[in-house]
This record gives sequence, C-alpha cells and structure tokens, in this order.
Amino acid sequence: MGRKKATEAASPAAAEEKATTKPESSGKGKAAGKEQAKTAPAAPAPAKPAEPPKQTETAKTAVQPPPTKKKRKPGQAPPLGKKKRNELKQLKEKIRQLEPMSLPQAIEFLKQHCRAEFDETVEIHMHLNVDPKQSDQVVRGAVALPHGIGKAVRVLVFATGENAARAKEAGADFVGADDLAKKIQGGWFDFDVALATPDMMGIVGRLGKLLGPRGLMPSPKAGTVITGDIANAVREFKMGKVEYRVDQTGNVHAPIGKLSFETSKLVENAQAFIEAVRAARPAAVKGQYIKSVTLTTTMGPGIRIAV
Repeated sequence: MGRKKATEAASPAAAEEKATTKPESSGKGKAAGKEQAKTAPAAPAPAKPAEPPKQTETAKTAVQPPPTKKKRKPGQAPPLGKKKRNELKQLKEKIRQLEPMSLPQAIEFLKQHCRAEFDETVEIHMHLNVDPKQSDQVVRGAVALPHGIGKAVRVLVFATGENAARAKEAGADFVGADDLAKKIQGGWFDFDVALATPDMMGIVGRLGKLLGPRGLMPSPKAGTVITGDIANAVREFKMGKVEYRVDQTGNVHAPIGKLSFETSKLVENAQAFIEAVRAARPAAVKGQYIKSVTLTTTMGPGIRIAV
C-alpha cells in the first residue's frame, strides 16, 4: 500500500514534468528554426570583374601611336620652312613700303621675285564698292584681252544648222544641242566656256543647276548668249576673252596672262580688264566705285596698284 501510494504520488509529478518538457522542446524547435532563418548568412554577391591596372603617364605615352601627318588638299602649297617664312615676311615688308605701285612697276617686281619652278599665272583682283545682295548692284561681264591669257581655252557651243557650222569653222571644240546636254547631265564638264544661241536656251535652261555653280551657264549679261556673229564670239573666247562676276565680298577676279609675257602685254591686258569693270559700274552705286586693285601671281605676294 505504501509503495502504491508512493508510486501514485510520484506519477503526478512525473506526468507534470513530462507535460512541461514536451511543449518546451516543441517551442524551442520552432523558435530555433526562426532564429536560424533570421541569422542564416546571405548568399554571397557575384564577384566584380577585376579592374585593369591604371596606366601611368609613361605607359600612356608609350602605347600612343605616332601622330599622322595631315594630308594637303589638292593644289595646296606645302608648308614653308623657317627660312622661307622669314624671306616672305621681309618681302611683304618691302612691298608695304613701295605700295601703291604702278602697273609696270608691280609686274616687274613680281617677275624679279618669282620663286616657282613653273610659268605662273598673273591675276588681277578688284575690290568694288557694291552690295552683291542687291540685284541692281551685280557686276558681271566679259572682256576680250588684247593678248589673251596664255592658256588653251576649250569652247563649247550650243547651236544647230548654220550657226553650228560657223562655230566649228571658227575653232569651237564642242558643238551640238541635245547630245551635249545629255553628256553634261551625265557628269561631263571638260570645257572652259559655254556659248549658246538664243534658240538653244530651252535646252540650256535645263542645265542651270549643273552649269550655274561652276560659272559655265550661258548668260546674256556675261556675253555668252550670242545674238550676233557666233564665229567671232568663238574666236574671241579662244584667244582669251575672260568672264568676270562680283563675288559675295564685292571682289572680281580674273587671269590676265602668264608671268613669261612681256611686261607691256601684261600691262595692256590689265588696263583692258580695269576699263571693262569700270564701264560696268551699276547706276545704283554711289561714291567711290573701285576701292582697290591688286596684282598677284599663282605663288607670289599681292601688290596694291595705284588707279
């Protein structure tokens, strides 16, 4: 009996202990799981690619390719050396002290100081007191120089029938109508002057966008739409009749011969050109018309002329 009571007394205590222990272990497991979830280490981030080592200034200089020489544009003169630059500077100073020169004096000066190995072209440049944006102040024309310009001029003529035959006899290089227009539309421009008779302007008009920008469009003002003797016009242009037109800055330019010409011939050509431009003075221009005249050569300095 005593043992039974002791067992019964012990059993409630054991049961109570079991009851207490059971839920405790269960609660601890859940809490531990949550704690583990919270404290679990995050997945490692992907490694960044290693940056290349920075180059030092010495290394940068070492790997850079050598600078390439700039290509000169067609017709551009090679750069002058220090000696040549000094000579040119002295020459310009000498010119400045002598300006303005007479035509013969300027031409002789250009001949004496020629440094090119070819026969240079002598050019005249005139600065006019005009506003080219005003249609009534456009200066344009053509002048037959008495001694030509020393260059073979290729003359194209738009003409048919008798005019075409006369143009060929006078020495025109190309004569035709629609056939020439088609060649030009195909990109052919192997001529220096284009002339046309009035009845051909219907064909020539379609070529304005091609000939105009090149200064080859026949025009009554330029004397290249021929209403008179076509043969005489061809001969004049073959001998060196030059066209001129004021540019956007108020200047007109023209060749007047080769440096190998006699001085007297270059003087006469220059005088003929100056007089032609003077005669073309627009009525709308007030005050001084010719502001300056300059002579130069292909590779030479510019010399201001007394006019």
